[in-house]
Formats: sequence, structure tokens, C-alpha cells
Amino acid sequence: MEELPKIKFLQHPTSEAWVKQAIANIPTILLDHSHCERKAAGVALNLMFRYPSSQVLVRKLTAIAQEELEHFEQVNQWLERLNIPLAPLSAPPYGAGLKAQIWPYEPERMLDSLLISALIEARSHERLGLLANHLPHPELAKFYRSLMASEARHYGIYWILATTYCDREVVQSRLESLAQVESDLLSNLHPEPRIHS
Repeated sequence: MEELPKIKFLQHPTSEAWVKQAIANIPTILLDHSHCERKAAGVALNLMFRYPSSQVLVRKLTAIAQEELEHFEQVNQWLERLNIPLAPLSAPPYGAGLKAQIWPYEPERMLDSLLISALIEARSHERLGLLANHLPHPELAKFYRSLMASEARHYGIYWILATTYCDREVVQSRLESLAQVESDLLSNLHPEPRIHS
């Protein structure tokens, strides 16, 4: 498998087994990707509602929410183009497993929420790159390559926000801990193909 450069924040790279599973199940991966973009916009909006007086956070996450909704629309256009109907999908344990790590009290709650968002965006960046490198459909591969820069920018913004509102050493220590959980959640390939499975 062609390797991508090591992604900052991630403890372990994605397995070749995930790439093979994803490429064998493109309609499901595209449908799940649509759900992921919608959820990512929702996460940004929820953080804005939770911390409305955090001016830098609100400004940065407004831009992310808008961009995630644009990506949601672009993925939905691909679904329509390939005659894949919109449909619900069960969620893999990844998101719930990360959410369970969020400390319930402030300021730790804000920090954990930002770092988990950074980790999810970093993993998305990695996996969209893997799809771009391995998809047999050249136009779809080009589309995935075009999204990679946005995902990288998003995980960088979440990191910057974490260090804006919390001490950098605390941020780094907590990131390492959460990144290990993130990798552990992906250590066994989920039987159902998903972007984060």
C-alpha cells in the first residue's frame, strides 16, 4: 500500500485492510461520507452554541460549519450522479467511543471536545487521502484529493482553538491520551465499511 506522510496527532496509520474494505464498498463509503460531513457541520454548530461568548471559537467554527455543509452538498451530488440513494446507516463505535472520553465539567469539556474534533478531522484527512490514492474511478479520486487540504486545515484549527483557550502543555498531554484511544478504537476493523471504521 502506498504510504501517505505521517499525519500529525494520529498514533497509528490506517490499516491496509480498511483500504481494501473501503474500495470494495464505494457506495456505502460515499453514503457514510455524506453523513460524516453533515455531522461535522453539526459539531461545529453545537460548539458555537455551547460557547457563544468565545469570540475566536465562534468565528473559526462558523467557517468550518459552512465548509462542511459545502462538502455535504458535493458528496450528495456524487451520490446522485452514481445513483446511490440517500439512506440511514448505523454508526460504527468510533464516534461514541471518542465522545465517551469527554470530561463532563469545564474547562476540560471544551478541551476534550476540541481535541476529539481535531483527531476526527486528522483521521478524515488521512483516509480521504488513501481513497484518493486507491480509488479506481479517476474523477472520484480527484474529488477526494480536492478535500484533503480542507480536512488538514480543520484539524489545525481545532488544535489552535484548544491552545487558545487552554495551556499548551495540558493540551499536548491530553491529546496524546485521546489519540491513543482513537487508534485503539480503529485497531479492529469494523465489519461494516465506514469512513471511521
